[in-house]
Amino acid sequence: MIDCIAVGIGGFIGAVCRYLIGMLPLKEGCTFPIKTLMINIAGSFLIGIVVALAMKTDSLDSRTVLFLKVGICGGFTTFSSFALETADLMKDGKIHLAVIYTVLSVTFGVLAVFAGQGISGKG
Repeated sequence: MIDCIAVGIGGFIGAVCRYLIGMLPLKEGCTFPIKTLMINIAGSFLIGIVVALAMKTDSLDSRTVLFLKVGICGGFTTFSSFALETADLMKDGKIHLAVIYTVLSVTFGVLAVFAGQGISGKG
């Protein structure tokens, strides 16, 4: 139960940070989703640091890792988990699986958005 609370608090923090970054004003007429791109890159960078520190040292409590990795990074962006899993596949020499995972994730993720919009009548 305490693990769930740690993840929940971290998720709250990550989600609020994502929301606040989304509120930052951009130059008028900018249509490229720069804020989402930056959020995804920052989340991927953060999860990389957390995982590296957790593997390198025993000083990080498992709940702290959950709080940071699943909570904050997960609440900030699930792209960070996708990036970590892809990097892990590549490090394990499973390049073909990493490519398949990437193509399937992006393709079916975008198709799922269109399907969801279509089903709801907003597509």
